[in-house]
Amino acid sequence: MITVVGSFVVDLTSRAPHIPVPGETVLGRSFRLGPGGKGSNQAVAAARAGSQVNMITKLGDDEFGAIAVKSFKTNGINIEYTPITKDHPTGSAQIIVDDAGENVIVVTLGACGTITREEVFAAEEVIKNSAVVVTQLETSREAVIASVELANKYNVPVIFNPAPYNDDYPREILPMVTYATPNETEAGFMADLKIIDDKSALLAALKIKEMGVKTVIITLGKRGCLIYLNADDYTFVPAFKVDAVDTTGAGDAFNGGFAHAIEKGIDIKEAVRYASAVAAISVTRFGTAPAMPTESEINEFISKQC
Repeated sequence: MITVVGSFVVDLTSRAPHIPVPGETVLGRSFRLGPGGKGSNQAVAAARAGSQVNMITKLGDDEFGAIAVKSFKTNGINIEYTPITKDHPTGSAQIIVDDAGENVIVVTLGACGTITREEVFAAEEVIKNSAVVVTQLETSREAVIASVELANKYNVPVIFNPAPYNDDYPREILPMVTYATPNETEAGFMADLKIIDDKSALLAALKIKEMGVKTVIITLGKRGCLIYLNADDYTFVPAFKVDAVDTTGAGDAFNGGFAHAIEKGIDIKEAVRYASAVAAISVTRFGTAPAMPTESEINEFISKQC
């Protein structure tokens, strides 16, 4: 069982020939509205891969909240510990995707940015019984801290995805983090350096490791991933080659797939390879949560790479 503590937002996605510069208006090619948010996307990715998933977020009592409930139920995700409030709207994300598959995103957290420590602790029993807890920075600071503290209390492994990065993230949780999964930009911010090659990626991983994290996994886009345990034990895992049409949600697909693999007891290198496959499939499809592959699709994809 996996517990995800994080965000739900509704994605409002426009496709356009290119991403507009300030002051420019671009005619879009298409528009889609659907479920999203880093926490929700990661939960859907893990659930479709075959895990039993609990989702702890917060929703507004509105139309977007109804979209969330439908999405979670459709994917078999437990939302018993997700409160619905009349005080804040459900979160939203405005997304622009260009013809190269690159994107820009503006997220308004709404209700999920107001999750309290007490609301997380209401789910103490399910966190205690989880195989892994996943959290990110797309929710309230106290929700992140509470989820990691509870997992640590019961020796439950923690996957911390420091995204979207902000410099005020709770550094005090890092010694309680089992796996930190930044992308190269986020890892660069955490380590206060720019990652431009394997050497700088290793240096960033070392600096993050020194902050207390047990295992650092840096996703490097088309270059693959770096798994870093210490200066004498690290591995670069190559990426799968696919024709990407939409990279939105690729990191969420990776984290959800990784959580599923860790729950199943797969060793770290194969778990990262599995997560990379989930991400690779997702970028060949449009959208975020709707792009997450099923267990059979993941297994078939991996079998064809051998």
